[in-house]
Amino acid sequence: MEGPRKAICLWRAGPFDAGGRDRRTNDGPQRPCRLGRVNKDLQRFETEAHALGYRRVAGVDEAGRGPLAGPVVASAVILGDEIRLDGIDDSKQLTPQKRLTAYQRICREALAVGIGVIDADIIDRINVLQAALLAMEVAVAHLDPQADCLLIDGTHRTTLSLPQFTIPKGDARSVSIAAASIVAKVTRDRLMEGYHAQYPAYRFDRHKGYPTQVHREAVRKYGCCPIHRVTFRGVKEYARSPRVPPE
Repeated sequence: MEGPRKAICLWRAGPFDAGGRDRRTNDGPQRPCRLGRVNKDLQRFETEAHALGYRRVAGVDEAGRGPLAGPVVASAVILGDEIRLDGIDDSKQLTPQKRLTAYQRICREALAVGIGVIDADIIDRINVLQAALLAMEVAVAHLDPQADCLLIDGTHRTTLSLPQFTIPKGDARSVSIAAASIVAKVTRDRLMEGYHAQYPAYRFDRHKGYPTQVHREAVRKYGCCPIHRVTFRGVKEYARSPRVPPE
């Protein structure tokens, strides 16, 4: 029989330490800093953040760390109290049509949506993880109204001074992060479809820049195009000998 799951203590910026003590006064526990147990309630993290006193809680996620080409895109979403939550789930679990429907509703009904896009040249310069974190910071900066707390997918914090909680697999555990994952995914897919019109030989409309066999064969045959990440394995080997693909 499985025992009780342990709560995960997530990092939180601000005056309270991991025991809930106020660092400014060295007083005893002021409020709990444990945020969420593993379960299927996608609103638990938001509910507990609200219990800590935060009112504009933004989910933050990115799309596009794995591809060989194109930007990394991040989104930050504050859902607010009025939006219907049905149909909002981890973007990877939704069909393209359901993802698009959810995207349209999020953009229409959410309190705020911000997007950050970091192109391949910057990814090559600072590495894809740092580019993803930078995209998240840009997305948060574009929120209006601004967030007072961030729920971030994964285990890496941003450099922002806002209180923030990192949540592993957050896109499957937090409705706000799930919403951000949907917006980031749809936004990036649309960008890659636009790039397909510019560079049709690579078939970015099919694989969105991910390292599929079709994509790898195109890189081997034609070399790189301007949106390829030339520091990535599978691309850098061909970066010095670009060839012009057919129109």
